[in-house]
Amino acid sequence: MTVFAVQYTYDDRAEERDRVRRSHRAYLAELHSAGTLLMSGPYSGATHGVAAEPDGALLLVRAADTAEVERLLDADPFALSGLVAERSIRGWTPVFGPWDDSA
Repeated sequence: MTVFAVQYTYDDRAEERDRVRRSHRAYLAELHSAGTLLMSGPYSGATHGVAAEPDGALLLVRAADTAEVERLLDADPFALSGLVAERSIRGWTPVFGPWDDSA
């Protein structure tokens, strides 16, 4: 299995994200429990010391290929609600840490 770094960029509907966040996190918790989602979290909203709404998130996903990552994340309530304006998926090779395959 490959580890993929997925970057979400949110649209500007912060109130709608707040409304959907509980189901979004419940869905990601299921993926995490299954060992598919390794970690995730929003980017910090602070830019040069100025507080702002987070505009995206980073997810690390273990999957067979990009198509599997797409299928899994297409079912994310944020995606289903159209809150993810952009999503990039890139293979990532951990060298150090708990997800490297060198052991």
